Amino acid sequence: MDQDSGEIPPVDAGKIVESWARIRGRLRKEVGDVEYRNWLRQMSLAGVEGDTLFINMPTRFIRDWVRDHYSDRLRMLCQAELPGIRAIELKVQPPGKAAPKLDEDEDPQLAENVLVAPARPAPAPSPAVEPLRNEWLVPLEPRFTFDSFVVGKPNEFAHACARRVAESPAQAGFNPLFLYGGVGLGKTHLMHSIAWALREREPGLSVAYMSAEKFMYRFIAALRSHNTMEFKTQLRSVHVLMVDDLQFLIGKDNTQEEFFHTFNALIDAGKQIIISADKAPNDLSGIEDRLRTRLSGGIVADLHATTYELRLSILQAKANHAGVEVPARVQELLARKIASNVRDLEGALNRLVAHAKLFGRPISLDTVPEVLTDILRAHDKRLSIDDIQRKVAEHYNIRLTEMASARRSRAVARPRQVAMYLAKQLTARSLPEIGRRFGNRDHTTVLHAVNKVTELMAGDPAFAEDVTLLRKMLEM
Repeated sequence: MDQDSGEIPPVDAGKIVESWARIRGRLRKEVGDVEYRNWLRQMSLAGVEGDTLFINMPTRFIRDWVRDHYSDRLRMLCQAELPGIRAIELKVQPPGKAAPKLDEDEDPQLAENVLVAPARPAPAPSPAVEPLRNEWLVPLEPRFTFDSFVVGKPNEFAHACARRVAESPAQAGFNPLFLYGGVGLGKTHLMHSIAWALREREPGLSVAYMSAEKFMYRFIAALRSHNTMEFKTQLRSVHVLMVDDLQFLIGKDNTQEEFFHTFNALIDAGKQIIISADKAPNDLSGIEDRLRTRLSGGIVADLHATTYELRLSILQAKANHAGVEVPARVQELLARKIASNVRDLEGALNRLVAHAKLFGRPISLDTVPEVLTDILRAHDKRLSIDDIQRKVAEHYNIRLTEMASARRSRAVARPRQVAMYLAKQLTARSLPEIGRRFGNRDHTTVLHAVNKVTELMAGDPAFAEDVTLLRKMLEM
């Protein structure tokens, strides 16, 4: 910092410690406890030479931050307390080597003999940031790459954004990248894909991937061990930070605050941040407004519930690498039945493949109920014929009782046929079972309804769009 010209009054060495304690106390009142604890508490008085006050900082990162944000105020407070001081100089002194610091709560007299600086202290070397600790570098799942990610309409935007970030990290408009969607829709797959692509593109790049829960536990551990500065420095030295399941931080104010400061430091330094959560930033109740605003400052991409076509494509891709033949009819059945998320879908396929390999039996429609009884039963609970009838009646504005009535007018018969068609497509119920739920109709009536709706969808795009919309609403 530049020194002012003019006559310099002598500095009373006996008052330095006491004055330094008052300077710290005033800073704390001005910036508040949180800001003071994060950035200024680690300052220690190294000494005085001539008109310059020397202050030690534990890391280069903290030194630069304090210099950029507080140096002017520090100099003014020092000059007010010690008129002989015209400049301050911030030095990097790693923890363990610095002179004992005086906390504002300590008695100044106890430290008076420690802080002597008649001569200019030797410049402390600025240490390089230590390599990122192994616990931050979580092993990535080898299966989760862009090549293995099946793209469809529900996820194509999120996939395109992830590709862009992997090719050009920290690009304006794409930092941070916020991915959100339900369980098992591909958020983690995309995050791992980005990490793999970045490592391949630039092997020396430091990529930290962790869950929000792990971030919190590491932060708490740092607090308990009084080692928060190392926590901050290590984490903020990465080139790319990826945090999964951010919703875990809801209601955890202290961890949110630390994440907010880490977020800002990395963004300001031009580093890439990638976040995932189950909801969009604006829908994450319990997250501080300032953090929510920052999360929305880049690109927000959602992964919708999968469609039947996307689920079938995923199954086809995985079946090609299964090592056993998975008949198309089995794939179609799984794609229709397991509509909740890709994770359940893949788990069902893996179980069928394992069963076939262990017992030497081919996979068929007959083995599906035997091997996947619990999975199919669980998904039957999620979507019943009653659910389908209720949604279709509501959509076409008819009474629910009309689904089982004997009326044959088109205004009632067509919605009833659509409901039968959807019951056949979205449940594992047999034709006779479906017929009984529609006023004890014969299974041939249900088959006629399925064939009629299929025919109408092929020839009438508007009708096909209507039925597709109903199906999507039921699958969500």
